Amino acid sequence: MGVIVGPRVIDTGLSLVTVQLSPVAVAAGYPSPTQDYFDDRIDLNEHLVNDVTNTVIVRVVGQSMEQAGISDGDELVVNRAREPKDGSVAVAVLDGELTIKRLRITPAGVVLQADNPTFPDIKVPALADLSIFGVAERCLHHV
Repeated sequence: MGVIVGPRVIDTGLSLVTVQLSPVAVAAGYPSPTQDYFDDRIDLNEHLVNDVTNTVIVRVVGQSMEQAGISDGDELVVNRAREPKDGSVAVAVLDGELTIKRLRITPAGVVLQADNPTFPDIKVPALADLSIFGVAERCLHHV
């Protein structure tokens, strides 16, 4: 089960971070012509964080969400104020334990679905203590 450890609030007092943005998309198939320069910059704070006040970064432990592109050691940008919906990738607190799963809301109840088929889904019992910590908005994947 993918467990979240060490939530960290993004420090809004940090200086602005910008990086160069390539004007040319990079081909993942056949190579494309290149340019030797970058002519634009993007603000990483704006690019990665939609709501600074309610955003945290959490580190993922486990492989239950690998088919969703979320791997062991990745960091998720999580919005604590975003309304979870059926199909959202959410950080859930189930009986005091954190987990990252796809939220499924069914007529039979709530299911925390692992996107990796080797992990079982968690059918949340009616009397369980379940809350949604936040909804994942971005995955920072290390290569």
